[in-house]
Amino acid sequence: MRAPAPVRDLAARLARTDALPAYIYDLGALDAHAARIRAALPAGVAFFYAVKANPDPAVLRAVARHADGLEVSSGGELRHTAAAVPGRPLAFGGPGKTTAELAAAVRAGALLHVESPQELRLLAGVVRAAGGAADVLLRVNLDVPLPVGAGLLMGGRPAPFGMDRDCLTQCAALIPGSGLRLRGLHAHLASGLGVGAALRAAAGVLRFARPWCARHAVREPVITLGGGMGVDYRRPGATFGWEAYGRGLAALAGDGRALPGETLRIEPGRAVTAYCGWYATRVLDVRRSGDVTFAVVAGGTHHLRTPAAKGHSQPFSVIADEDWPHPWARPAAKDAPVTVTGQLCTPKDVLARDARVRRVRAGDLLAFGMAGAYAWNISHTRFLMHEEPGFYYLGEDLT
Repeated sequence: MRAPAPVRDLAARLARTDALPAYIYDLGALDAHAARIRAALPAGVAFFYAVKANPDPAVLRAVARHADGLEVSSGGELRHTAAAVPGRPLAFGGPGKTTAELAAAVRAGALLHVESPQELRLLAGVVRAAGGAADVLLRVNLDVPLPVGAGLLMGGRPAPFGMDRDCLTQCAALIPGSGLRLRGLHAHLASGLGVGAALRAAAGVLRFARPWCARHAVREPVITLGGGMGVDYRRPGATFGWEAYGRGLAALAGDGRALPGETLRIEPGRAVTAYCGWYATRVLDVRRSGDVTFAVVAGGTHHLRTPAAKGHSQPFSVIADEDWPHPWARPAAKDAPVTVTGQLCTPKDVLARDARVRRVRAGDLLAFGMAGAYAWNISHTRFLMHEEPGFYYLGEDLT
């Protein structure tokens, strides 16, 4: 892939001051992409951003211009997000919430996704102690057929996420008189889904959720369909088909089975921010070992864990640096596949494998694209104690 000119220019400027490795976030591109998502969704569908994908404050502010709210999954994310984008609606999800986290979520006025009867009892105790109330969605684990090859499966089989029907019934019986308000159901079944699979999953959730909410007299229910919209790192120019997905959701919302006042909610993360991020670094060496050519870069998977976590090659762009001072010929690879590795003392520190390049030399720069989600924030940053990357922004005035 080829990095946009503003990214290439900024990476080159940073290289001149020895400020690489660095993350570059294109907030203008993110703003346009988030606006496209919002415009594609029909009325009655709420768009919450999953903060776990990228909690960078500037990224949160850009996304919040178009999202209806933000979904957090820990007390730390709750505090961080409330400070970065104060006053925005919050939903608190994830397994294993502590009493302190539940109390913080109640104080923040967050909608809570409850994972089990035990968690519901803890939350009810927090609410009683505070003398207040809280809104809850019950997270359901449904047996909905999903395609082979979905990135991660969080439902449809035994899992630490969500509840089966018996547990849902227990929770519904605990709510009256607890100070809790049952607002609906939450489901997040899988990630890495294409448009068709995501719509089939949504239809499966609605087939269960609508009659369940009707039986339990849930007024104006919120039914969360989850996120998991696929991002294809092999095709950097392709994005999830938001317009087709929006049309499909409109058909589901208007199929005559919707409940009065029903709101559908989606919680995408990776598919919102992946495309706005670039990890820029310098090639330190180009060397052969057997029949493999390695380009060794500053940094590595302790800065950008995505390729190691997902088992793929991260797409990148070569930015030639003609002025890199070197008293001897720079080792290079031309019209050949290269494997890009970092500085860690492990053979797992691979950012891209067998990626064909026209030319790459020691001293050139690489800009790894699609690094705006599950990248820096999931990396094992203290391994070998290298310096952390810098963070730079294009279009900062948007935040």
